[in-house]
Amino acid sequence: MEKTRKLVLFSCLLLVSFLASSSAQTCLNHSFSNRQYANCSDLQALNCFLHWTYDEAAGTVEVAFRHTGTTSSRWSAWGINPSGPTMLNTQALVAYVNSSGIPHAFTTSIDSMNPSMQQSALSFQVPSLSAEFENNEMRIFAVMRISESLLATNQVWQEGPVSNDQLMIHPTSGDNMRSAASVNFLTGQSGGTSSGSSRTRRRNVHGVLNTVSWGILMPFGAITARYMKVFKSADPAWFYLHVACQTSAYAVGVAGWATGIRLGSDSAGVTHNPHRNIGITLFCLGTLQVFALLLRPNKDHKYRLYWNIYHHSVGYAVIILSIINIFDGFDILKPDDHWERIYIGILIFLGVVATLLEGFTWYIVLRRKNRGSDTDKRSHSINGANGVNGFGARGQDV
Repeated sequence: MEKTRKLVLFSCLLLVSFLASSSAQTCLNHSFSNRQYANCSDLQALNCFLHWTYDEAAGTVEVAFRHTGTTSSRWSAWGINPSGPTMLNTQALVAYVNSSGIPHAFTTSIDSMNPSMQQSALSFQVPSLSAEFENNEMRIFAVMRISESLLATNQVWQEGPVSNDQLMIHPTSGDNMRSAASVNFLTGQSGGTSSGSSRTRRRNVHGVLNTVSWGILMPFGAITARYMKVFKSADPAWFYLHVACQTSAYAVGVAGWATGIRLGSDSAGVTHNPHRNIGITLFCLGTLQVFALLLRPNKDHKYRLYWNIYHHSVGYAVIILSIINIFDGFDILKPDDHWERIYIGILIFLGVVATLLEGFTWYIVLRRKNRGSDTDKRSHSINGANGVNGFGARGQDV
């Protein structure tokens, strides 16, 4: 029981630490009121952030560039440059607040080291472009139709002063000279400081953690409890193996559940209610199962039968709901088909093992019963041959 208490405490600490670490991811913390992006990156200079979603079928990249801590008297720009991480040849999206107090966005191609910063066409189409300025933050929203050769490229961002609707030269020292990095719109990798912490990666982590914990470890732990306890030599080892397997699954599951909750809070306007509700139900039932171990009656206790009924019912319900929710998660995440096939193969393997063990253990149980019945008959025959029954009859005669 002491080990169980420690595992429960570890799960709670894991949940708290995960939520704390998630809150430290700046770009991942940000939610747009009416937009959703698959990836994001904290850029390395000028308090800037990039969010994007690549639509392979449409051949477009939807981007949101955020420049925080700025003012209405400064312009902000972001662009891509296949020639290198430099200003020259950058295909830029620029925004500033004009003299009427309205954010204005336009495109410009940086074709010299002393650019005019006037509106001009880019080497690719930009079907949609807009800007917002609020709370000292400039946001540029755009949809870019780019070729496959530009999916892995360089990104450049910059900021500078505005005077009478004229964009002035940016500072040429400090962070303004470090505002360039790489970006891969396809894989979600970026040269920013949070390149490995994209929302897509967190969705994948969420799926892997929950599949391994609720969808594999939990059924495996149930199999060990149901079939190993039939073998007398495995008692009480089967119990400790079962507890270790299920509490480990619960600990990993808590991390997976936490990622889901965090993803939900970071995805305003995007809801998957059945998946979310089943996930919360699973967490509650799993928590009850772990704490129920602390209230497990002794084998000869009068309430042990009722505890067993509760424990088995909740346990099988958790496994069934887990499998349903994992396949719902596959539909939401839409990974490569082979990942779903791999999980189906694992379920088939566990099902075959459970079926074989079910038949084998029933054979053992029935064989023991038959042996017990034969032993009782032989004992009865031996006692009769020794005159036990006759002695009783004679005694009655006497």
